[in-house]
Amino acid sequence: MKLSEVKKILPTLDNVEFQLENGAFVPEHFHVTEIGMITKNFIDCGGVIRKEEKVNFQLWNADDFEHRLKPNKLLHIINLSEEKLGIGDFEIEVEYQDATIGKYDLEFNGKYFLLKNKLTACLAQDACGIPSQKQKLNLNELKSQSDSCCTPGSGCC
Repeated sequence: MKLSEVKKILPTLDNVEFQLENGAFVPEHFHVTEIGMITKNFIDCGGVIRKEEKVNFQLWNADDFEHRLKPNKLLHIINLSEEKLGIGDFEIEVEYQDATIGKYDLEFNGKYFLLKNKLTACLAQDACGIPSQKQKLNLNELKSQSDSCCTPGSGCC
């Protein structure tokens, strides 16, 4: 989800709520402790130089039970970040500490922002030596093929 999409959604909400993929919610008294721009320059295992730019939100549970971040306050923080840091309209990555600090993609289901688990991947599969997936066969098909070629008297054994 891009920053511009979040900015369009926030004025339509009464509350800002984040839900993890396992169904648990970020406690409603969370803080957005950072909004920033992250630029990642790297080289993949195939030798290709790459650059990623993302907007980063950091959520923090401070056990400040009286705190509730309202949509207009988050919108103000976003606008201030754009103005002071020159943040562009990039995909958002959310940092949130559950068991450890996790990085999540962001989606919206019409009511809540969803923190979607991120996965690692090889960006140069053609160059890193990982074989492509093997063809999956139905065991019933495999049995019928072997029966047809190795019947008694067929000369295959």
